[in-house]
Amino acid sequence: MEAMLHDLILKNVAKHISLTNEETSFFISLLQHQELAKKTFILKEGQLCKDFSYVHSGTLRAYYTDNNGKESTIMFAINDWWITDMFGYINQQPAMLSIEAIEQSSILQLSKNNFDRLCTEVPKFERFFRIIMQNAYIREQLRVIQNLSLPAEERYDNFTKKYPKVVQQVTQKQVASYLGITPEFLSTIRANKIKR
Repeated sequence: MEAMLHDLILKNVAKHISLTNEETSFFISLLQHQELAKKTFILKEGQLCKDFSYVHSGTLRAYYTDNNGKESTIMFAINDWWITDMFGYINQQPAMLSIEAIEQSSILQLSKNNFDRLCTEVPKFERFFRIIMQNAYIREQLRVIQNLSLPAEERYDNFTKKYPKVVQQVTQKQVASYLGITPEFLSTIRANKIKR
């Protein structure tokens, strides 16, 4: 099981950098494995964000809760994706987001202390995490622009085309909160598509 866990994350890393056997062993030694039951939180808003999490299997959701208790989904993470509250993690500040397993999940976590050690002792990891963070920034920028400029139906179409696996693993309510629309409006959009 441990070999399979590490095999997947090492393939993820190998997309961007090559590691020696020694570097691979060091990286693996810094990871903590967690099995999560559905509805388990790995982070709650206001807590210190200590970990950057790699999803080996399952699905996680990061969301913001406003003063009225309304949840807005900021991101999903399915297998082979990374997730954290980036503001809280990098700055070691209280988290603005909550992160919850929305189905049974298996994750590998890299603490902030171990992240810093890794980047110091194996500098090529600076490149790896820069690419991961750049990709996340680009994705979020495009999402904000789409939310400002596209009608809801087009945003939904784009989401289902870009993330077909996510659509299958999350609820309609969660998709609606990610798109910034009500679940009822999303139901109308989906019903209209079926009629066509």
